[in-house]
Amino acid sequence: MGRERRWFTVLICLVIGGALTVAILGVSRDGGASHGTAGTTAAPGDFVDIRDVPPARSEPLRGPDASTGTVTIDCGRNEEAHYNEDNLVISPGLRGGAHHTHAYVGNLSTDARSTDASLAAAPTTCRGGDRSTYYWPVLRRTDRPATHAYEKAAGHGNAGEILQPAEVRLEFGGNPVGKVVPMPRFLRAVTGDAVALTAAGDQNVRARWGCASLPDRFTTRYPRCPAGDRLTRTLTFPSCWNGLDTAGPERTHLAFRAANGVCPEDTFAVPELTIRLAYDVPGPDVPIALDSFPEQRHSPITDHAMFVNVMTDARMAAVADCLNTGRHCRQ
Repeated sequence: MGRERRWFTVLICLVIGGALTVAILGVSRDGGASHGTAGTTAAPGDFVDIRDVPPARSEPLRGPDASTGTVTIDCGRNEEAHYNEDNLVISPGLRGGAHHTHAYVGNLSTDARSTDASLAAAPTTCRGGDRSTYYWPVLRRTDRPATHAYEKAAGHGNAGEILQPAEVRLEFGGNPVGKVVPMPRFLRAVTGDAVALTAAGDQNVRARWGCASLPDRFTTRYPRCPAGDRLTRTLTFPSCWNGLDTAGPERTHLAFRAANGVCPEDTFAVPELTIRLAYDVPGPDVPIALDSFPEQRHSPITDHAMFVNVMTDARMAAVADCLNTGRHCRQ
């Protein structure tokens, strides 16, 4: 009888311990609501009414030598349904290494096995012939079932209808305090942190969610936009290059400029890429979830994007010249 009582006590302790573990994992870093779930949907605490988000601080003042131009590139909205679970920038050669689905515009051949040579020879969706590759994790409506094979391929709790952006805007900008130099061909870049929920710090978090009607308000949570408004994602890449490498461990070849626009010592300002995505979400209560690694539980802070520059040297030089001379160009 004593042995049975001891086993019963052990069982009760295990149950209580498991419940406490779940509760701890469900608490956000700010002590409030949980970030995401292990299933297919995001948690209620991952959402915020955009009207409760304060306006963002303004950009730094431009200096007399600022490169004030812009270059916009039209590469479509992925009408070709180019999706896969690879990540050429983070895990080259590893098929399915992302464990979630990425959407692409630009280079039509991009997958884990791509090489510089294969990218340079591939067709592109960009109207001006830019063969660069631009990609990001998909956003889903979790109240609607997946119907296409590419929607069902990721698994790992990533399920539901993939939302195609109503607008994809690719724009290169200059630097607020000085001129930019051209990017090297085949430069790899990443913005955001795909493992932000479980990371030791938030230094790599770059998620900027918003609503089209309030362009000066950004949040790291999923925004509840007014009915008829568009939900937005803004993904800005690092623009300070070390002058040596096109790729590197721990993102050491590229850095973000400081808030005042200044690049770190021993780096050079290059064109700053921003990807802006806008989605038609019919109402503020529609359940959405960003594709993620299972342990990241669809947290909105894990938003990220990747880029490989496959422009010719001449085309990239034209981008830098447009920015440095303060013009507004389209390619």
